[in-house]
Amino acid sequence: MKMNNTFLKDICLNNKMKRVLISLSLCVLIGSTIKSDFVFSEGIILPYEKETWSTSESQIDRYVFSTLKKLGIQPAFPCSDEVFIRRVYLDTMGILPEPEEVINFLNDKNPDKRKLLIDKLLERKEFAEYLSMKWCDILRIKSEFPINLWPNSVQAYYTWILNSLKENKSYDKFVRELLTSSGSNFRVPPVNFYRAVQGKNPYSIASAVSLTFMGVRFENFPEEIKNGMSKFFSKVAYKKTLEWKEEIVYFDSENTETIEAVFPDGKKVVIPPDKDPRVVFADWLISPDNSYFSKNIVNRIWSWIFGRGIIHEPDDIRPDNLPSIPELLSYLEKEFIKANYDIKHIYRIILNSRTYQQSFIPRSEKEEAEKYFAYYSPRRLPAEVLLDIIWKITGKGEEYISPIPEPYTITPESQRNVLLPDGSITGPFLELFGRPPRDTGYENERNNKINEAQMRYLINSSDLYKKIQSSFYLKRLSFQARGNKKRIIENIYISLLSRYPQQSEIEVLEEYFQREGVTLNQAIEDIVWALINSKEFLYQH
Repeated sequence: MKMNNTFLKDICLNNKMKRVLISLSLCVLIGSTIKSDFVFSEGIILPYEKETWSTSESQIDRYVFSTLKKLGIQPAFPCSDEVFIRRVYLDTMGILPEPEEVINFLNDKNPDKRKLLIDKLLERKEFAEYLSMKWCDILRIKSEFPINLWPNSVQAYYTWILNSLKENKSYDKFVRELLTSSGSNFRVPPVNFYRAVQGKNPYSIASAVSLTFMGVRFENFPEEIKNGMSKFFSKVAYKKTLEWKEEIVYFDSENTETIEAVFPDGKKVVIPPDKDPRVVFADWLISPDNSYFSKNIVNRIWSWIFGRGIIHEPDDIRPDNLPSIPELLSYLEKEFIKANYDIKHIYRIILNSRTYQQSFIPRSEKEEAEKYFAYYSPRRLPAEVLLDIIWKITGKGEEYISPIPEPYTITPESQRNVLLPDGSITGPFLELFGRPPRDTGYENERNNKINEAQMRYLINSSDLYKKIQSSFYLKRLSFQARGNKKRIIENIYISLLSRYPQQSEIEVLEEYFQREGVTLNQAIEDIVWALINSKEFLYQH
């Protein structure tokens, strides 16, 4: 194991945090063995891995592991139950499991407990809520410049997306409604797809459709395809009403032009004046025979779970950007169509695979190991998720007030940041930690990479430390332990890291409790702050 102390260097620390990090750096780093701290590992590392699989091999695994075998890449060990429960909660709902849930899961002897947990999580409302955040990014849901949906439309659009996900609306129906709806942006929410485009012209709309539902960057198409595809959206019209910021999006039937359009696959079509070209395009797009539609969404889902797509970047599908494992992508496409475009089904078969349940610690030195999914690739928590977890620990959320009263908007501090519908409502923390501005719909607008400015904030923020000091949640953990220091340490670890501490960690921390001048409350605050700065806390792994 190779420890990494670089995050302790070149940072302006107050005296309090200097003492904390010097005293606790060893125990924090024991819990920080994320990928960058390892070249590779030959033997299992506790508490992150186990020796044998409790999960049956799936078709996904056969494609992945046979590819790895051909390449001479050793797959990772199975992840431990502690790692799994934290990982699957974050990947499906963007939250940490409650301590009771962790304890019950670790004590459960049912060999199918991982499968049962996955089924349970996919039915929780938080799954739809977290997925809605991802769709808000892709669909560019933002009230102000440069999208200018305005707050009333944002609320209507977001509510429609969230409700569609809660009812598990089939993906083909979801997309058809977005592409073919007409009416008021307040009363027919999916028409806001056509309003959330920079430039309400056929070319801009076609570009947004291509990126969002095909994963293709429009500029990569030949000129004939770009011009021909734009024709499908040449009769999209807009008109204002007497209600403030209301706009009608509709098919302009008064335009009697016969449309000669070209599908992205090169096939040409003539559309009579009385036929809405959007419907013609939607029929082509969501057809089971379409090589773009299902490939795009299953590849996106894979990238949301693994941090990279089978085709990477997930919204840059083109002939010269080949999938790392073509058979795997084809299998997922067929499964999606067979399941009637059920997004939950794709989540379920991925999460139940050994490929997903691998350790984050690679067993190969080859650079291609990540590309071929030889381990679970760690990545920093999304900004909204990280802030929600800190809010839960400290009991102090963020209140957002619209700077432009059109209408005046207040988001209470009790609301999860994952549920913020508007990309224009933001704050210093969210911006610092890479929440996307939602200007383009590109996946890479979101930045989940750790940087020096973020570490400086986490290590040296007096605001964060004050929140920790006043946290009722932490006081409750201490009260439940009734002064038993080992129990206090266990409560903190289960709450923040979803695992029990190792004996070496307990020894270091119990010694810290005994230090002269350190009160019980100070020790708890210092441990929590130090763990918040650990990679194990900050990363999905």
